[in-house]
Amino acid sequence: MTTIFNLAWKSISARKTTAMLTILAVALSVALFLGVEKTRHAARTSFESTISGVDAIVGGRTGPINLLLFSVFRIGDATSPMSWESYEAISRRPDVAWAIPISLGDSHKGFRVLGTSPAYFEHYQYGSKQNLTVKKGHTFDPHALEVVLGSKVAQKLGYDLGTELTLSHGVGDVSFHEHDKQKFKVVGILAPTGTPVDQTVHVSLEAIERIHDTSPVKLGEHAHEDEHEEHHEKADDHHHEHEHEHEHEHEHEHEHLEPTSINAAFVGLKSRGAVLRFNREVNTYPREALLSIMPGMTLSSLWSVIGSAENALKAISVFVIFVGLATILISIFTTLNERRREMAILRSVGARPLHIFSLIIAESALLAFAGAVIGVVVTHILLAVLAPWVSNQYGLELKDLGFSSFEIVTILTVTLFSALMSLWPAARALKSALSDGLSIRV
Repeated sequence: MTTIFNLAWKSISARKTTAMLTILAVALSVALFLGVEKTRHAARTSFESTISGVDAIVGGRTGPINLLLFSVFRIGDATSPMSWESYEAISRRPDVAWAIPISLGDSHKGFRVLGTSPAYFEHYQYGSKQNLTVKKGHTFDPHALEVVLGSKVAQKLGYDLGTELTLSHGVGDVSFHEHDKQKFKVVGILAPTGTPVDQTVHVSLEAIERIHDTSPVKLGEHAHEDEHEEHHEKADDHHHEHEHEHEHEHEHEHEHLEPTSINAAFVGLKSRGAVLRFNREVNTYPREALLSIMPGMTLSSLWSVIGSAENALKAISVFVIFVGLATILISIFTTLNERRREMAILRSVGARPLHIFSLIIAESALLAFAGAVIGVVVTHILLAVLAPWVSNQYGLELKDLGFSSFEIVTILTVTLFSALMSLWPAARALKSALSDGLSIRV
């Protein structure tokens, strides 16, 4: 067999142009097939690891998939908010262990701004129930204009602790409405998670309310200091009146702002067995039209929706592989008549008809093997290039893109199918070799 494969390789080398084009066709078909499969698997893995430990997601009455994509993956826009009163009523339920309010709608240089509470850093989990970790600094003060950045935001914008920034209304890269009157300060940077959290700017709900509040006296303003100095210039007989007014203003300054509405809430229950009852009661909430979903089930529904497209794409990629293998078949068939002299020479130096038969199969297998190996290499190069772009655009890390047993199986399967398909031209070559003998018969 070693001799057969050596002869097959030399025969391929003698027809370099045809062989290279054939190998290229196989490589591209295998690259398409592997690219589709690995991207599909990596995207599913990334989606499924984005959030864990959350029993329910509650939001305004909208589609379940829309609520999941918006609140977890930052894809799309909220169609209906939920009131703060409804959130508080849900968070006070006896079966609720914790609740995380979520408010989206602003951005900073194209990155989503998420308004939330300190409970977000305590209870939000991803992957295999991994908690968020602050790599540098600390989490924000819920009553201050402070920011905690996702790792990709800090990396791409070059921000560090102490950096000041402003937020923009809307989620576009270019905003026509800047909240430039209030400066936020970066106090924390999260460790990488491989989820949309890395692409998010985190602030408190109170800070969100402050930048949208149009009242003259706001949290953190120091108007009372000017009032204090003005009162000191007045007569002593107004001293007591001044103290009373100053205390009143001081209380007003530190009055905590509460949102009127939020976009969604992540809910953890004390018992997972209570999820169905919780969903039913929230979905029939009498005071407001709300929707409660289970992330896992909704994600499964999403896969079922796009499953037909996935299957169609998979079928196309498999068909392309067979087209690539067909080029090997065509290449061998077109050269059979030209190689009758070659076969006669091989017979004259002692090659048996079975050797001729095996030579054709070996050539086909070598062409397929070389094309499949190159296709695997091309796939990994393309995915390595595209993965950062997907991460920057959609906040999803394409995971498990390394070399795996799936590639080995693909290479072996393509090689085997090519060998089986070459049985037909091998049989033709065998017939010609038997009829020609040691010389070509015209």
